Amino acid sequence: MSIPKFDDLFNPLLETMKKLGGSASVSELNDEVTKCLNLTDEEIAEPHNERMTELEYRLTWTRHYLKAYGLLDNSDRGIWVLTAKGKEIASVDPRQVTRFVRDLSRGKKNRSSEKNSDMIVQMETTELAETFLEEKWREELLARLLELSPAAFERLSQRLLRESGFVEVKVTGRPGDDGIDGVGVVRLGGLLGFPVLFQCKRYQGSVGPDVVRAFRGTMIGRADRGLIITTGTFSRNAKIEATRDGAPPIDLVDGEQLLDKLKELRLGVNVKMIEQVSVVPEFFNEI
Repeated sequence: MSIPKFDDLFNPLLETMKKLGGSASVSELNDEVTKCLNLTDEEIAEPHNERMTELEYRLTWTRHYLKAYGLLDNSDRGIWVLTAKGKEIASVDPRQVTRFVRDLSRGKKNRSSEKNSDMIVQMETTELAETFLEEKWREELLARLLELSPAAFERLSQRLLRESGFVEVKVTGRPGDDGIDGVGVVRLGGLLGFPVLFQCKRYQGSVGPDVVRAFRGTMIGRADRGLIITTGTFSRNAKIEATRDGAPPIDLVDGEQLLDKLKELRLGVNVKMIEQVSVVPEFFNEI
């Protein structure tokens, strides 16, 4: 079985959203949809570009089309949720959804939108264009990361962890370090602290379970938790290995999460915000 087209993923994604309780992060959605597809490990890991797999790329468009059709919405924090209409619909006709969204993006009137205007979430004609712009800055930022030397990428990871609340973050990467690039301390409530070892992987492909197992082996006797940061992706087996029962847990930060975090912390990324002010009449009515 080959990787399904983005429109063939409409119904599997809707089913997954309902299975997850009506809300989910992108990583949760991708993982659960992948589990229900009869794909080989090679197909799941097939790259689209340096930062995402082909399946993840197609699921991105699946989410945007279902959002434009009024079945999904997403928050500023990247959590996707079912709309009221999405909760009511058991399945969709992929051809109808695709036709509706493409007509909407071209500014054409659509019978279904006229008939169900109270149920359809209207998408501005620029939304799909904004998706391409989102792709553009991500690709540019990733290209910059891949140009960094291993030492520079380790220093960037150190800065990222510091900005995220870690203290005493040290880069220790050197020949003979057994794959450990650094260590930082996480503070809980300002009282308790525990060390976290981290490893930086400037990958253009997928990190496999062997990397996770090897890193865990180096953690023994040094720390109870680890963190692997990569510019690439993690295979399904790598994710399973990272959370294997009875083994010290290892948190995984893939390329997509890394780009999001750099944007959030404004590290190498400039974000221009346009302020929009609107009056709330209800406020004055309640005075």
